[in-house]
Amino acid sequence: MSGIMIIDGKKVDFENQKNILSVIRDSGIDLPTFCYHSELSIYGACRMCSVETSSGNIIATCSEKPKDGMEIYTNSPRIRKYRKMILELLLANHDRDCTVCERTGKCQLQKLAKRYGINKIRFNQLNEENEIDYSSPSIIRNPNKCIKCGDCVMVCEEIQGVGALGFSHRGTEVKIKPAFNKNLNETNCVNCGQCRIVCPTAAITIKNETQKVWDAIYDKNTRVIAQIAPAVRVSLGEEFGMDPGEVTLGKIVAILKKLGVDEVFDTALCADLTVIEESNEFLDRFAKNENLPLFTSCCPAWVKFAENKYPNLVKNISTCKSPQQMFGTVAREAYNKQDKIDGKETFIISIMPCTAKKAEAARPEFSHNNIREVDVVLTTQELAIMIKEIGINFDNTEEEALDMPFGLASGAGIIFGTTGGVTEAVLRRMLKNKFGKDDCEIIYNSVRGLDAVKEATIEVDDKSIRIAVVHGLKNADTLVKLIENGEKHYDLVEVMACKGGCIAGGGQPVPKIITKETRALRAQGLYNIDKTNQIKSSDDNYIIRTIYEDILKDKNHILHVHK
Repeated sequence: MSGIMIIDGKKVDFENQKNILSVIRDSGIDLPTFCYHSELSIYGACRMCSVETSSGNIIATCSEKPKDGMEIYTNSPRIRKYRKMILELLLANHDRDCTVCERTGKCQLQKLAKRYGINKIRFNQLNEENEIDYSSPSIIRNPNKCIKCGDCVMVCEEIQGVGALGFSHRGTEVKIKPAFNKNLNETNCVNCGQCRIVCPTAAITIKNETQKVWDAIYDKNTRVIAQIAPAVRVSLGEEFGMDPGEVTLGKIVAILKKLGVDEVFDTALCADLTVIEESNEFLDRFAKNENLPLFTSCCPAWVKFAENKYPNLVKNISTCKSPQQMFGTVAREAYNKQDKIDGKETFIISIMPCTAKKAEAARPEFSHNNIREVDVVLTTQELAIMIKEIGINFDNTEEEALDMPFGLASGAGIIFGTTGGVTEAVLRRMLKNKFGKDDCEIIYNSVRGLDAVKEATIEVDDKSIRIAVVHGLKNADTLVKLIENGEKHYDLVEVMACKGGCIAGGGQPVPKIITKETRALRAQGLYNIDKTNQIKSSDDNYIIRTIYEDILKDKNHILHVHK
């Protein structure tokens, strides 16, 4: 539908925008919202996007379609008073301890209160203080900072299909919480952190573990090493004014060294290791026609989702540890002897885009004799907090190289950070020397991109391998149902819990407006690194051979989870 609207006295063309809000924003007016996200259903709870029509009606623009000839005012005296009243009422029942709040300076409520000049609250605070939920290993839920926008409820249900959060009570008594007032660790929460991404305040935040890292750094008897996940290097810069997809790996290495980390390595190296182990496992199962399709195991939120909802499919999930945990396993093996010689303990930090990685590292199968394979997982956001705390000038930081021996990765390992990357990395190994370069590119392109589900069938040695790539747990849930019903048949299925893959994990920087374009730019950043990487396939990485020969020494089984 197309036409012309009159917005604040000016004619504005529109074409196929799904609501008036989109038309207004496309015209250059930043209309405020709390509860609107273009990828979620329209809830219309906050009313901040309301405008006044020429007939004097006040309408919420997120839920109204544009009409030809429609005349609206975005900043009339009534609307301005209306918005300020909404903000005052929200603040009246809000924990206003902003100076020590995790989101201070980034809180949407705080920003809008400043924008609209709210410097005094006329109403008394009526709500009683609620208990903060620290039970999750990944996120903290503070109901005292909740403004009931419903974003967390919708993303958990509509995008992830989990439904760990919901509305209870009615009217002014409404609350957002897990069913039966349970703690998050008692629910089916998968720790993906997507609720934290859409939360406009500090009602849901990342569990901050930076102090554990500082303690390790300050301990002279501790060797501190860090691994950096692929997705972190194309997103951290956003915290310092850079565009999504800009590669900052060299700066991250230099900054970690300034923080006091002794050695800095690349998680993508162990993504290469995962490719070797997972492709071997797949080929073995495929030859035996056993426990197919093989589901990937890199994403801990997906693994948790399957354990909760489809326990019968656990046998189909790859036994390979994720690259994070493989790194912890290999690093422990590599440093055990040196620790005894030096009289030190090695403390392993993961820098990850994902809140679910915190939960993964804490799982009992990844701890041996009370020593975890990975001691602490810091998200991209937590690393940014540490950088800002000590005052490092990010822009002026000179780049440094990763340390060896765990600092060299193939392009296949790098693209693990985006949806389709795991599958493409496995295909690069399996199809090596079987197709020409152009044919391979066509195959790889079939599993790239941000479509919800991507499918490919590949003929190898007179056998058809059927592949699916899916991201977003609700999409995965739909696909699993089709597989169980016999409507779809695959041999290999890659699942990433977050839309876009790790690049859009729950620990990543939050863009002003969450869009598909941000994900695409981050993904392109990884593909750009791959494009200039001389090593394309995981089995061409000579460090992998060294790990097998000198560190693992026929102990490949420690790279797997034994179910």
